Amino acid sequence: MGPQKQTAIAPPLTRRKAWKKLQTHFKKIRETHLRTLFAEDAQRGQSMTAEGAGLFLDYSKNRVTPETVKLLIQLADECGLRPRIDAMFRGDKINITEKRAVLHVALRAPRGALILVDGEDVVPQVHAVLDRMADFSHRVRSGAWTGYTGKPIRNLINVGIGGSDLGPVMAHEALKHYSERKLTCRFVSNVDGTDFAEAVQDLDPAETLFIISSKTFTTLETMTNAHTAREWLLAGMGGDERAVARHFVAVSTNAGEVGKFGIDTANMFGFWDWVGGRYSMDSAIGLSTMLAIGEDYFREMLAGFHEMDEHFCSAPFEQNLPVLMGLLAVWYGNFFNASTIAVLPYEQYLKRFPAYLQQLTMESNGKSVTLDGMCVDYSTGAIYWGEPGTNGQHSFYQLIHQGTRLIPCDFIAFGAALNPLGRHHDMLLANVFAQSEALAFGKTPEQVEAEGTPDWLVPHRVFEGNRPSNTILADRLTPAALGRLVALYEHSVFTQGTIWGINSFDQWGVELGKALAQRIIPELESPSEPALGHDSSTNNLIRRYRAIKA
Repeated sequence: MGPQKQTAIAPPLTRRKAWKKLQTHFKKIRETHLRTLFAEDAQRGQSMTAEGAGLFLDYSKNRVTPETVKLLIQLADECGLRPRIDAMFRGDKINITEKRAVLHVALRAPRGALILVDGEDVVPQVHAVLDRMADFSHRVRSGAWTGYTGKPIRNLINVGIGGSDLGPVMAHEALKHYSERKLTCRFVSNVDGTDFAEAVQDLDPAETLFIISSKTFTTLETMTNAHTAREWLLAGMGGDERAVARHFVAVSTNAGEVGKFGIDTANMFGFWDWVGGRYSMDSAIGLSTMLAIGEDYFREMLAGFHEMDEHFCSAPFEQNLPVLMGLLAVWYGNFFNASTIAVLPYEQYLKRFPAYLQQLTMESNGKSVTLDGMCVDYSTGAIYWGEPGTNGQHSFYQLIHQGTRLIPCDFIAFGAALNPLGRHHDMLLANVFAQSEALAFGKTPEQVEAEGTPDWLVPHRVFEGNRPSNTILADRLTPAALGRLVALYEHSVFTQGTIWGINSFDQWGVELGKALAQRIIPELESPSEPALGHDSSTNNLIRRYRAIKA
C-alpha cells in the first residue's frame, strides 16, 4: 500500500486575530452602500486619499470604512509585512523555492547605494551594465554602429517572450512620445511564424538589428525565432555569416551559447538570477527601451522606479500607496469573493499596460500553497485585465456597471496631455471622473422614474452602484511616471503575496506545459507514425494534426 496523502493543516492566515476581526466587520458593512458612506462623512473624499512619489491615490470610492483600513493594516502587521519588505530590500533569499534573493529594486538603486547578495555589493554590477547599455545605445542612435554593409541601423527587433517581451513592448508603447522616430522598433515573441513574418516583411536586413533576450539562451520560443531571424538576415546578406555579429546582440548570461550563435560576447548584456523575468524591464531586458528613448530618459524612468521603492520602504502603511492597494485587493478577493480587478488607463500610450500587469500579477500570485508548502484555504491571485478608456466604455463597462459580478477597478489618469488637441483631454478626464462616480453611486429607481421613464423600462435603467474603484492621478506620463506606476503595482503584488503567505517570485506552474511540448514536438515531426502514450484526447489531436499536415 502506497503512502497516504497528508492533509495540510489550515494555514495560519485565517486564524489570525485581524482576519477574524475582518470577518466580523465584513458582516456588518457588506451591505452598506457607498451612498451611505459618503453621506455619513462629508470629508471622505479628502480623507481617504494618499500621495507619494508623484502619484495621488483616491481610494474613497471603496467599500471600506476607516475601521476596515485599520484592520487591514493590523493584518499586514500580523503577517509581518514590514520585516518582509526589509528582507527583500536587504537582499535576503526570500524566493525560498529557488533559493534566490529578490532584488529588482537594485536595478534602479542609485550609484553608491549598498545592496548585498551573498556578501557582495551588486549595485556596481548594475551600473556597469547600465553604462555598457548606454554606450551601445549612443553608438546605434548616432549612427556610429553600422550594419555589415556600412548602412546605419534603422530597425530594431526585440526577440523574447514573457518578461523579456511584455515589459519592453509596454514601455515602448508607453514612452513612444519620447522615442527616436527614425528608429522602427518591433517585437517578436510568439512561436507562431506569423509574428516573425509580419515583423520583418517590409524591412531591409542591412538596416536591421536584432536583440535576442533570453537569460539562458535556450528558451524554446525565443531561440526558434532567433534562428529564423538569423536565416532571414543571412538570406539578405548573401549567406556571409560574418554579418551576424553586426546585426545581433544578446541579453543573456550564457556566453557559450551566445558565442555559438555568432554574436560577439562583447555585445552581450547580462543580468542576474535575483531578477525575475516579470520584474526585469528596467534591467538589460530594457535595452530596446533605451535604444528607443535614449539614455537620459531611461535613467529618468529608473529614478521614478526608485522613488516608489523609497516610498514603499519608508511610508507608514496608512499612507503607503502599494500597501493600501494591495490590502484593498485582499479585501475584495477574500471577503467579497471578487475574482478579477480591472485596470483602466485613460491614456492611449498605456494601451499595453493591462497586458503587462497580467504577467506581473498572475504569474506572481497564482499560487495555491503557502511558503511552507501547505494548501491554502482562501483565494489568492486575482485576474487582472483591462483596456484603455474611453474605448472600454463602449465594450465591457456594461458588465461592470449592471452585471452580477463585483469587479473592483483601478482608473489611471494624467493631468496634462502629451498631445494636447482642443477639448480632447478635458473630455477624457471627464469620463474618468464620471465613470468612477457612476460606479460608486449609480442611479436609483426613484431617479429613473423622475426622468419620466415608463414603469416597464425602469428596472433596465437602474444602476445599483456600490461598485468600488481606485483613482490614480499623476501630472503627466513621463518616463519617471511610468517607473513609479510599474513599481506601484510590483509592490502591491508583493503586499498581497505577503498577506497570503505565498511565494510571489517563482513560477513553477509554467513548467509542465513546456516539458510536455518538448515531448510532443518530435511526435508531430516524426516522418513515421509515432507510438503515442498520452491520454485519448491528446493522442487523437496529434493524429489529426499529422493527417492535416500530410
